[in-house]
Amino acid sequence: MSTTTHHNETQIVADPNLPTIVLVREFEASPELVFRAYTEPELVRQWLGPRRLTMHIDRYDARTDGSYRFRHIDTDGTEYRFRGVFHEVRPHDRIVQTFTYEDVPEGVSLETATFEDLGGRTRVTTTSVVDTMEARDAMIASGMETGIKEGYERLDELLAGMK
Repeated sequence: MSTTTHHNETQIVADPNLPTIVLVREFEASPELVFRAYTEPELVRQWLGPRRLTMHIDRYDARTDGSYRFRHIDTDGTEYRFRGVFHEVRPHDRIVQTFTYEDVPEGVSLETATFEDLGGRTRVTTTSVVDTMEARDAMIASGMETGIKEGYERLDELLAGMK
């Protein structure tokens, strides 16, 4: 008997004409489980970001009109701080939030994540809109691709243990 591991590809698309980044990723879990992993602080802490970083959540109130602030701490002690506001949280369906890296407070992005039921699997599509093409390109150049891919791999692992 052989076991096959299914690895879902992470698509990261930067439209050449718009200041947007679109992330598309499928997960081997129901929208209910994936949504929980996106909204429950103790679960978010386990998957969001690169493996080398330790996450500390100062607040994470994932409801419409709620807010969040968390810190990623690197192995050398460097802190990366992020904050935002949840504008809409619709269970198992959609999250609309702002996202700000505190070292660049003028660089606020608006993110919309949708959770599409694929019959026991879930496709999450996240669209981030920023002010300028330069801001979008700076986000991409920051190494976000590695952090996103590693975070989604960690989310796969978390979801496998939640079933």
